[in-house]
Amino acid sequence: MEKQHLVGKTLEELQEVAAQCGMPSFAGKQMAQWIYERRVNDIDAMTNISKVHRARLAETYDVGYYAPAHAMQSVDGTAKYLYDVGTTSGVEAVYIPDRQRATLCVSSQVGCKMNCYFCMTGKQGFTRNLTSHEIINQIISVPKSETLTNLVFMGMGEPLDNYDELLKVLCILTEPWGLAWSPRRITVSTIGYRPALRRFIEETECHLALSLHAPYPEQRAEVMPVEKAFPVKDLLALLREYDWSHQRRLSFEYIVFRDYNDSIKHADALVKLLGGLPCLVNLIRFHAIPGVDLKTSDMAQIEAFRDRLNERGVTATIRASRGEDIFAACGMLSTAKKNS
Repeated sequence: MEKQHLVGKTLEELQEVAAQCGMPSFAGKQMAQWIYERRVNDIDAMTNISKVHRARLAETYDVGYYAPAHAMQSVDGTAKYLYDVGTTSGVEAVYIPDRQRATLCVSSQVGCKMNCYFCMTGKQGFTRNLTSHEIINQIISVPKSETLTNLVFMGMGEPLDNYDELLKVLCILTEPWGLAWSPRRITVSTIGYRPALRRFIEETECHLALSLHAPYPEQRAEVMPVEKAFPVKDLLALLREYDWSHQRRLSFEYIVFRDYNDSIKHADALVKLLGGLPCLVNLIRFHAIPGVDLKTSDMAQIEAFRDRLNERGVTATIRASRGEDIFAACGMLSTAKKNS
């Protein structure tokens, strides 16, 4: 019988495991400390749990950390890691070092249902949601995990389409018995998956990034089919119900396509759309992918777009492009075939 994994379980779930194995309830917190704080990968290393209880625990469970199956290194220092999750495709995580920061871009699904026109993950199709175990494992088992300063759920998949598992992961990341991260070090990106958006805002304190990519609904629908199901005007109405003026950050992702959404007219429409909402707009250079006829906008045009937004009161920055040579940049993650 295949063993169940302890990694990815919340404190409450670990306490349930302890009860099932005839252990005292405080053993749940002991397991959490060994797994998340000390990061052991062997039940026998949990030395403040009796040998009898360790043996009983090991009959059904293992810790469950596993290393990536394959790695690729970019010329700019970015690294992409493939994790085997028992499917024909696996998932990828991207490590991005930048001076005093080290960010990990985390995946939440094998593939994606949303099928955004410009995204390789969407073209791969959808296989399944990742479990909390498979998501947390990316964070703790990635090489140089101890150097991480920030996490972005911007890898493969739509995080809010896997909300229950995502919430468990965010709990493990931020609770004192888990990794004890500040939620301000974590950003969750969404295309605007409305069914879970309100829950995410009210049940977590992590930053939110919403993929926008066009200020006009009909144009956004051309590249993001989700616009038809969850119109951006409805999403913005929901976001305006909450206070974003303090430490929690609301940002909008805007991939800039040449002669499609990069005109000053588009910038002005974006200002009107976001008017009065405390937020940041991240402008992202498009990374060309096979089978997509959209083109990369000139940097001078992207800078002019940024300057127009800033002049009109919407804070905008240009995100540095990292890892394009290893297909690790924004919109390029895809594992249609396992690396051998």
